[in-house]
Order: sequence, then structure tokens, then C-alpha cells
Amino acid sequence: MVTPVDPPVAPAAPSARPRWWRHLYIQVLVAIAAGAIVGHFWPDFGTALKPLGDAFIKLVKMIIAPVIFLTLVTGIAAIRDLAEVGRVAGKAFAYFITVSTLALVVGLIVANTVRPGAGLNVDPATLDPAATADYSAKAHETTLTGFLLDIIPTTLVSPFTGGNILQVLLVSILFGVAFVLVGDRGQPVLDLLERLSAVVFRIVGLLMRLAPIGAFGAIAFTIGQYGLESLVGLGKLVATFYATSLLFVLLVLGAIARAAGFSILRLIRYLRAELLLVLGTSSSEAALPALIGKMEDAGCAKAVVGLVVPTGYSFNLDGTNIYMTLAALFIAQATGVELSLGDQLLLLGVAMLSSKGAAGVTGAGFITLAATLSIVPSVPVAGMALILGVDRFMSECRSLTNFIGNAVATVVVARWEGQLDRAQLDRALARST
Repeated sequence: MVTPVDPPVAPAAPSARPRWWRHLYIQVLVAIAAGAIVGHFWPDFGTALKPLGDAFIKLVKMIIAPVIFLTLVTGIAAIRDLAEVGRVAGKAFAYFITVSTLALVVGLIVANTVRPGAGLNVDPATLDPAATADYSAKAHETTLTGFLLDIIPTTLVSPFTGGNILQVLLVSILFGVAFVLVGDRGQPVLDLLERLSAVVFRIVGLLMRLAPIGAFGAIAFTIGQYGLESLVGLGKLVATFYATSLLFVLLVLGAIARAAGFSILRLIRYLRAELLLVLGTSSSEAALPALIGKMEDAGCAKAVVGLVVPTGYSFNLDGTNIYMTLAALFIAQATGVELSLGDQLLLLGVAMLSSKGAAGVTGAGFITLAATLSIVPSVPVAGMALILGVDRFMSECRSLTNFIGNAVATVVVARWEGQLDRAQLDRALARST
């Protein structure tokens, strides 16, 4: 009897790569270009598209609180070591303070070297303080005591409707710690949260499909409302800020990344879709849920990601810090105010405090600048009217720099804690090339 021979099995075909136009970053890039064209050639129509961007940002902000809560609670509960959680938080804040202060110093040095406001000879008496009155009023409300008290929510559930990231963070940490203390009795609830986390991140994936529409509406509004011609008069300031931020990312954050064993350029490429979304919406919050998912996929422990990313959105704002000292000295130079070394050190110290607590949303940098100038009397607050017209364009650069800074911080803190899967990080960054 002849034994039948099985036919040879053909090797499995490699999974087909998605078409180039199906990549999210390509779709967002096309949407940004289309929005810029619409805003430039049909400014009234572009301005009318503002609700598209606003609606997308509201949709994303709707899901931020559940993402932070579920990520952090399940992450802390998995560690089951409160000392380790405290150690992660301590290292994260040490990193935030060091790098944020360095960003302030870089802005100060560049402003003194390039002097973008020199020669404008603006008389402060001719400036209209009403133009920045709303920002100044909000700045006076933002005191350090008020900020600290605002971290405590009214009720246990109010952070999920109030939109305050730090309140969500506080409640999440309390829940995570409680799970550790309760032990096995809390396991059924923890299992439910794990399953709920999978559903919530699927919602994030669905919302990200709308990112091109949001970016299109937001950039069309920005160009239509403010116009590219507004950049001409203050082009030196905008160019200086963008160049400084780029050098900070490539040199300072690049050196930190190299010391931690990864490439800043590969990380940027890995996050390219999220960065384009931040560019289009001018808000780093729009990409916060996606950043949490990307950092976990890159091998950072869930507890580290859940703690570092949302905290960094209020305490690790490298782009905002560069902007604050650079813009403050620009106003002083433009209005003919000569600041001594003591004045500049005072400005630096005030900025170090006032920058903590500025959330990564559009306009927060301008409000924080107003808070800083209101405490430093030698620089006229009314001088902020000089940069009001181009602040929206600089807001995009602030958000991009803040976003990259928080991604780097997450990997670095995870590595310090020994909670970084290097092989998974290398695979994730390699896939991005």
C-alpha cells in the first residue's frame, strides 16, 4: 500500500502593508495642508470651520479622564508596592523640575543673544491693555495656593466631568493605593477595570479616525482668523522661538534620549501621527490618550505611563517654558525696558512657579506669561498685545515641544525604574522607520 503524501504547504503570505493613504499621519498631513489652503484663500469659510476642530478636541477630552483612571489604577494595583509608586513619582518630579528649568534658561539665553525685540521702539503708552484684559484676569486667578487647592475635587466623581487632569490623577492614585491595601478582595473589581480598559482604548481608536477632520477645521480657522500676513511683522520672534524649540528637542532632549539608550529621531517618527494631530489642533491634549497607548506599546510599564504622562501635562512643559522667558524678554526689548541680571533671575524664578500647573491646552502659555509679567513690574503686561496676533502660531510649537518632552520623560523614568522593556522599545521604534 502506498502511503499518500501530503501536498507541500505553501508558505504563508506576509501580511499586506496598508495602503499609504490609510496611515493616520498621512491623512492628518493632507488635512492640515487642505485646511491651510482653505483658510488662506477663503478666510471667512475657514473661520466658520472652527466647530470641526472644537468638536474633535471635546470628543478627545471626553475620554481623557477614563483613560488616565483605568491606566493608573490597574497599573498601581499590578505593582502592589506603594514604596515603588512613590519612588516613580519622586523620580518623575525630579526630571520635570530639572528639564523644565533648563528650558527656561535656554529661552533666557537665546533672548539675550538674538534680541528679537530690539529696535522695535514701542511706546508702552500706545498699547491697548484691553486687548489682553481677559488673559490678565485669568492670570490673577491662577495663584499657587489656588492651584494646589484646585487639585482637590469637590466629590469623588466630579473630576470625570470637570476636565481637570490633576484631579483625575489624585482620584486615580487614591483608588490604586486602595486596591493595593485591600488585596485579593479587590481582584474581581480589578478584573472588571481591565476589561473596561480594553473597551475604552477601542473608543480612543475610533475617535482617532476623526483626527483628520478635526485637524482640517482647526488649521483652517487659525489661518482664516489670523492670516499668514500676521507673521511678517513679528517673524523674527516666531522664527527664533521655532528654531530654539527645535534645537532644544534635538540637542537637549536628544542627549537625554541617547543617554537613556534610544534615538530621539526614531521616537519622533514613532509618534508622527500624534505630532501631526497636535500641530493641526494646536493642543497636546488632543493626543494624550494616544500617547498613553503608544508609550505602553513601546515597553513602558503601565503604572509609569499612567503617572508620568498626565502629571507631565501640567509640570513638564518644555515648550511653554522656552516661550515664557523668550516672549517676556522680547516684550522688554520691544518696549525699551532694560532688565538687569537680577531682574532676569527674578523673572526666571517667577516663571518656574507660574509655569507649574499650566495645562497643555491652547492659550495656557499666554495666560501663564501674563501671570509671570504681572509679578515682574518692570515689564509692562500691556506689551503682551504685541504678540497676541502670532501667539496662536507659537502655540502649535509649544504643544509639539511639550508633547515630545513628555514622551521622552516617560521612557527615561521607566528606564530609571527598571520598568522598561528594551526589546519591545527597540521593536516599536524600528517599526516606525
